[in-house]
Amino acid sequence: MKFRPLHDRVVLRRIEGEEKTKGGIIIPDTVKEKPQEGEVVAVGPGARDEAGKINALDVKAGDRVLFGKWSGTEVKIDGQDLLIMKESDIMGVVAA
Repeated sequence: MKFRPLHDRVVLRRIEGEEKTKGGIIIPDTVKEKPQEGEVVAVGPGARDEAGKINALDVKAGDRVLFGKWSGTEVKIDGQDLLIMKESDIMGVVAA
């Protein structure tokens, strides 16, 4: 990717949800909600504190994370639909 986020920003790719319910009912695209789970694609170096020291981020590329429904800014980079958000908008890392 030709994009490097700055400060405490994170680039995510949404992970699409299931096409069917557990009961086998197919969910049409018009009714589906945007997924709130994603994979971290790239991270910035971290935010600076008052002393000027950089605080590294807790997430890294490849982590699966949960984020708020309306978090981030949607962008298109290299033909991919991605989200850019601050690390503070991420609620947590999903364990593998």
